[in-house]
Amino acid sequence: MALAITKFISNNTSLETNPVVLFLHGYGADEKDLPDLMSYLPELDWFSPRAPIDLGGAYSWYQAEDLLNPLVSDLAENTAAIWNWVDEYIPQETKLILIGFSQGGLMATQLLRTRPERIAGTVILSGFLSVGEIETDAKLQANKPKVIYCRGLEDQRISKEAIARLNTWLQLNTKAITKTYSGLGHSVDERVMNDVAHYLRVQLL
Repeated sequence: MALAITKFISNNTSLETNPVVLFLHGYGADEKDLPDLMSYLPELDWFSPRAPIDLGGAYSWYQAEDLLNPLVSDLAENTAAIWNWVDEYIPQETKLILIGFSQGGLMATQLLRTRPERIAGTVILSGFLSVGEIETDAKLQANKPKVIYCRGLEDQRISKEAIARLNTWLQLNTKAITKTYSGLGHSVDERVMNDVAHYLRVQLL
């Protein structure tokens, strides 16, 4: 049976004209984890889906032998599940602003890589990248979308190798704004969200 997203929360009001935020939570969390971040951000509609793999009351976007180094092929079914859900609930003409934390940051890059024309902005919070190339990476190299990548300098969850792989990919395929924060671990704080809010305001002008 194909994976499917079965639960989400939203403040959906006016999707016809404005971009909509799509929250992608981290490993072991759920759809309620990130929407409170909207208090820092421009007034926008948002959706927050629950990842499809149930870990027993907590959720994951994919299964892989090494969670920090999943292959592109490990993520194909899961990425399709998100896009199928987006196609059902969000109008085709509505652009997405992706905000992903940790494993959700990885899935944000997967969505950007697979349908870059649909994305108005990408926010990667303490995220990482899959191993392998995707055919549509060429579109990113041609257009170099501006993304923001934020991580704490005290983050012990994401390996140095995973961070380096993401940074290399971002430099090759995007115009990345990379921000690091002293004293911050695998988390998000006011400094992060102020930088994200600035990125979104500039990106959406």
